[in-house]
Amino acid sequence: MGVFSNSRGSRAVASAESLPLSDVLSPPSLVSVPKRKWSNVLPLFVAFLVLAEIAFLGRLDMAKNAALVDSWADSWFDRSHPSRDLGVKRDDLGVGLERVHHKEKHLETESCEDWLEREDAVVYSRDFDKYPILVIGGEKEWKTCNVGCEFEFNRSSNPDAAFGLPLQYGTMTVHRSMESAQYYQENNIDTALRRGYDVVMTTSLSSDVPVGYFSWAEYDMMAPVQPKTEKALAAAFISNCGARNFRLQVLDALERLKVKIDSFGACHHNRDGRVDKLETLKRYKFSLAFENSNEEDYVTEKFFQSLVAGTIPVVVGAPNIQEFAPAPGSILHIKELEDVKTVAKTMNYLAGNPEAYNQSLKWKYEGPSDSFKALLDMAAVHSSCRLCIHLATIIRQKEESNPGFKKRPCKCTRGLETVFHLYVRERGRFEMESIFLRSGDLTITALEREVLKKFKSVKHIPIWKEERPESIRGGDELKVYRIYPIGMTQRQALYTFNITDAHLKNHVEINPCAKLEVIFV
Repeated sequence: MGVFSNSRGSRAVASAESLPLSDVLSPPSLVSVPKRKWSNVLPLFVAFLVLAEIAFLGRLDMAKNAALVDSWADSWFDRSHPSRDLGVKRDDLGVGLERVHHKEKHLETESCEDWLEREDAVVYSRDFDKYPILVIGGEKEWKTCNVGCEFEFNRSSNPDAAFGLPLQYGTMTVHRSMESAQYYQENNIDTALRRGYDVVMTTSLSSDVPVGYFSWAEYDMMAPVQPKTEKALAAAFISNCGARNFRLQVLDALERLKVKIDSFGACHHNRDGRVDKLETLKRYKFSLAFENSNEEDYVTEKFFQSLVAGTIPVVVGAPNIQEFAPAPGSILHIKELEDVKTVAKTMNYLAGNPEAYNQSLKWKYEGPSDSFKALLDMAAVHSSCRLCIHLATIIRQKEESNPGFKKRPCKCTRGLETVFHLYVRERGRFEMESIFLRSGDLTITALEREVLKKFKSVKHIPIWKEERPESIRGGDELKVYRIYPIGMTQRQALYTFNITDAHLKNHVEINPCAKLEVIFV
């Protein structure tokens, strides 16, 4: 600014010095009027020059500010959605076409998958490793859990959940029982919910966290078959003679039909019951697995011990018992009294035909069905740990309903193709893995392919690997049994959910960043 002022100032002084000396020093006169006008204007002229200089420098500062604004615009432009940015002219926003072309080139070098992986990244407010799920009224009953999880009886704490009635506002209530709802009405899911429980844990596969009697760890399902040395066709261990179903009537009917039964329990007792039940069952061709109620999914140790022993279970109980069978033809089911005659005939036929009988036990040598493995694999994760996973999932789902989470793009469009970002986890685990599906191939086949690709890339080991008997663990290859949306019950996931390509397309499109669960067998 100094150089600029001195330059203009020197020219003004030179104009004054060019006047005659007498005009400069003489007293005021008519001749000096022009002189007085110039001297009056001079300060205004100098002020004008100063203002002009300031304005010019202001333009320079504005240019710098404009460049800074451009840099912010570039930063936002980098973060915006590719489908909205590619090919958009921004001259009206002060961004030259050359900058847009530069950004287009940058986006072309980054895949939609990489962009979504970054833009959909989520940091949740609660770290379950630092602040585990806390449940009051229980004890730790597992080796490890995929989410931070603590059980205790200290009621002074601020728990996430508690067994029994609620302790305080914000604490979810949990009802857990392995008894039949026919004897304990609160074990009915609808009844439990009406009574105010938030989470139901029963033998029902429709409950929030099923607690069945089955487990690879508890039962040696693949134990070898022993010689059948007993003369009687079947063994029975029934001591509750006041059951509310028709099991005692079935017992009477079978005996009238000349099916010889050794009864070790209090009902129809004809053998000394002071024996090892499992070792005793191994010597019989059939076992009477008669439950005390005919309730869906209520399948107790009577049935699973029969499988371990290598006998054919004859079942009175759960109407859906075939879903628990290790293979087709491996069990006999008496749904109603009218079935007794047919079942008795089948028992006598199999007992007299070794080849047909061995066919019913074929699963012992070749392995059970995938559906049976998928059912029992669930218990490889203890129900208490599964409860914590269920609670942690609910907590995150609530947080994801906040407005900030709805800003996640969840998909990326380039030209005519859209890439959808999905999340998947193995049943029994908590944390999710990213997978991507393209709009041109929204099919079940593509979904299974991407799931396998992802889990193979991270060298995933199925959670049931150590629990299953070694003979049916399989190799290192992963096999998908079911993929289903998180939040479904195990009954839905295992037996009733049947997704089609059209269902998958609709689910992905209306559920941004859809979350799925996979069962490997």
